[in-house]
Amino acid sequence: MDVRRARSPRAPAEEDKKRAVWRGSGVRPEMVLVGFLITLALLVFVFGGRWGSSSLPSSSSGPKPVDPHVAAGATPQSRKTVTPKNVSASTTTPLSQDKLLGGLLSAAFQESSCQSRYKSNLYRKPSPFPLSPYLVQKLRKYEVYHKKCGPGTKRYRRAIKQLNAGRNVDNSECKYVVWFPCNGLGNRMLTIASTFLYALLTDRVLLMHVAPEQEGLFCEPFPGSSWVLPGNFPHNNPQSLHIGAPESYANMLKNNVIRNDDPNMPASSLPPYVYLHVEQFRLKLSDNVFCDEDQVMLSKFNWMILKSDSYFAPALFLTPMFEKELARMFPQKEAVFHHLGRYLFHPTNRVWGIIRRYYEAYLTRVDEKIGFQIRIFPEKPVKFENMYDQLIRCIREQQLLPELGTAEPTNSTADAGKVKAVLIASLYSGYYEKIRGMYYENPTKTGEIVAVYQPSHEEQQQYTSSEHNQKALAEIYLLSYCDKITMSAWSTFGYVAYSFAGVKPWILLRPDWDKERSEVACVRSASVEPCLHSPPILSCRAKKEVDVAVVKPYVRHCEDVGFGLKLFDS
Repeated sequence: MDVRRARSPRAPAEEDKKRAVWRGSGVRPEMVLVGFLITLALLVFVFGGRWGSSSLPSSSSGPKPVDPHVAAGATPQSRKTVTPKNVSASTTTPLSQDKLLGGLLSAAFQESSCQSRYKSNLYRKPSPFPLSPYLVQKLRKYEVYHKKCGPGTKRYRRAIKQLNAGRNVDNSECKYVVWFPCNGLGNRMLTIASTFLYALLTDRVLLMHVAPEQEGLFCEPFPGSSWVLPGNFPHNNPQSLHIGAPESYANMLKNNVIRNDDPNMPASSLPPYVYLHVEQFRLKLSDNVFCDEDQVMLSKFNWMILKSDSYFAPALFLTPMFEKELARMFPQKEAVFHHLGRYLFHPTNRVWGIIRRYYEAYLTRVDEKIGFQIRIFPEKPVKFENMYDQLIRCIREQQLLPELGTAEPTNSTADAGKVKAVLIASLYSGYYEKIRGMYYENPTKTGEIVAVYQPSHEEQQQYTSSEHNQKALAEIYLLSYCDKITMSAWSTFGYVAYSFAGVKPWILLRPDWDKERSEVACVRSASVEPCLHSPPILSCRAKKEVDVAVVKPYVRHCEDVGFGLKLFDS
């Protein structure tokens, strides 16, 4: 791997005071220091920044961290966080200082335990979507419920005892939905948010099976409790969770273990738990659980285990019994993941340190930040030359970057001297090298300066690597701090980033299956919501498949996945 170390050009004042006095020299140390910093800043600006497996900045004066994987001087309490001084070309309004995001976040946490919870918003523009007071009320109510029924409580121990005994009791005080992971980090974040929305709608406590590769990524989102599934959970084997599992809702219906046409069936007559397999299967969600009669039956189970690789929140909006409640929670339909994602996901101090250091070193003092996320999928590989050509066509057609000139501009323009930072998120380094070289070797017609950065290039996705996932999460957040975002079609990584930002991206379309290049370079998304790639079969009582994009004004097909569904504001 090509690893380039980078350090912030701004040294803390405390370190300057500790420098030893130079002796026997005719040159003033201040002059040498100034010259060194100017040279370093120029090198950083020209060559861009990357991190690798051992590229975290270190400081010999910092205390030794407890975690052996954290670089010296990078512990959360050892350095003072500087509020980013971001100057945006599109607005002069200062970044939001509302650390609770208008009431979205609870104030019941110690800030030092998870610095990103209250500070990551300082790196973004204010949300374009007002928060519903009803959603705030719903979240506070849920937090109380989770604390009452979560792991370590008497109610949780009682529920586990009943589960171990093979009993599903009537009128249970606490009900649970247990989430199991599937696929990469982007998929997991989208499905966690979907499962949490389902928990809010059905009065369940969300518990999360944390795989080893996911440890150390996220802080706890609920005050006074944990969302981590205890290791002694009796059904803690992910290998048993598959489409053919006899405990799955679809299979229990098929085998007449349960029925969904008898609303008076007592809960005590049901199996101790139900499994929902909400994964893509033949381009459809494999379990049809989004009809009212299904939800009435599922509500009788005290324990539910759920595994999914899809952002199934749009399907919940298609369930009639949830429509009114969702309308109160989300008056603006396209803000679902934008709000829930910023509520749930807060990088741990370890990951937040990576994000903050990189941002402050390379992105903090620029006029505009443009993010490009490029993902090549193995089922539809695209040659590098074709993908790069498509990206450049999109840049030119949408005027995302300044045009190149043949000579330095002689006439001063309004944009002369402005700095645009380009952040590239890709497994491959070729796009960074080409775009950086283009703007390194040629001036722009407007006199603007374009600096190009790529934090890492791992060459291939590594689902089961903790270090890989930490870098991926850091790059999702860095991408979400950009003013403009261009992303690859079908990419859940890109969905999460632009939804966090509340920015409608340009989507680089996939070529048709029988072609090597796309005729259309990119299209602008009409919504900041992620796409549900595989919609459910919503026959329900109609007994025939229905295209809900035709009958529901707030659902349309996705720009990048023609048969997918996305929430819009009608």
